[in-house]
Amino acid sequence: MTKNLHKVSFLIKETHCTVISDLQHGIQVAVESIKRNRKELEIFINANPNFLYSLKPTVVPEKPLVAKMMAESAFKARVGPMAAVAGAIADLALAEMITSGCMVAVVEDGGEIAAQSNMPIDVALSAGDDPLSKRFGFRLAEFPIGIATSSGRFSHALSFGDAEAATVFCGNATLADAAATAVGNAVKGENVKAAIKAGIRRGLSIEGVEGMLIMYKGQIGTAGKIPQLINIEP
Repeated sequence: MTKNLHKVSFLIKETHCTVISDLQHGIQVAVESIKRNRKELEIFINANPNFLYSLKPTVVPEKPLVAKMMAESAFKARVGPMAAVAGAIADLALAEMITSGCMVAVVEDGGEIAAQSNMPIDVALSAGDDPLSKRFGFRLAEFPIGIATSSGRFSHALSFGDAEAATVFCGNATLADAAATAVGNAVKGENVKAAIKAGIRRGLSIEGVEGMLIMYKGQIGTAGKIPQLINIEP
């Protein structure tokens, strides 16, 4: 990161968001996009409550776009559409930032990241109070990229697994979000190596998943293509 970039963190209801851009107006574009798409999704869910509660893929709606993106990625990952909500909102904000002229655009929504940049971007991996949390991360150098992390121990989001962190890398955050949930759900049991392998098999079965990193009971497993690992100073 450089001092020439603009960064803003803010809360929208229960969600903590961070936006980074090379252009000041790009921040406002992202904030407005996040608010608008959250509102559209809330209206859709009020009319279609099954979309909120389903733990399986649902019919893909034509609109609003945020719900359509969520449902499409949920179908690929074989999870409920709400598993992709943060990633979809981040992707839509990123798209509007790029359209507005931003060369560096990073949107983090509740831990899920959508990014496009003409320079490397460093991100840390957060896994609650795990000893490795925020002690290492990734140097992003190939864009666009979507990153999502599911945790069975340190997250308010629903997970049927026990992984400290199941991080997935895709070309967009919507699919990464849904896939991370699917991978995290598969990581459980006393046999640590078998649990990590089960998560990896689950992730690699999802079309569009480029790579993943799983932290479980003191062990780490990786598969596919992941960004450069970097140390993070405490």
